[in-house]
Amino acid sequence: MVYAVLASANRDERQFERPDELDLSREPNRHLAFGLGVHYCLGAPLARLEGQIAINTLLRRLPDLHLAVPPATLRRWPGLVLHGLEALPVAFARRGASTPAR
Repeated sequence: MVYAVLASANRDERQFERPDELDLSREPNRHLAFGLGVHYCLGAPLARLEGQIAINTLLRRLPDLHLAVPPATLRRWPGLVLHGLEALPVAFARRGASTPAR
């Protein structure tokens, strides 16, 4: 049996230095998330804009947002198709509160 795991293409160490690290400023960034050539996704510019707006808004509203656990304790899903974390515990200070929210 052979599994073709297309999601691994964006984690190729021959194309990306530190492929498992999120680096929003990576240059060049030759990822395949939106296809290529005639198969390029028409919605890619909108998806990028939405991502920029969402992340910038989150960081502006919660400037002290940080991991609530040590990075080494994060667990990944063990799937072949989807890559991701089982959970991403974060903490931030509530406005006007002395204890952080989780």
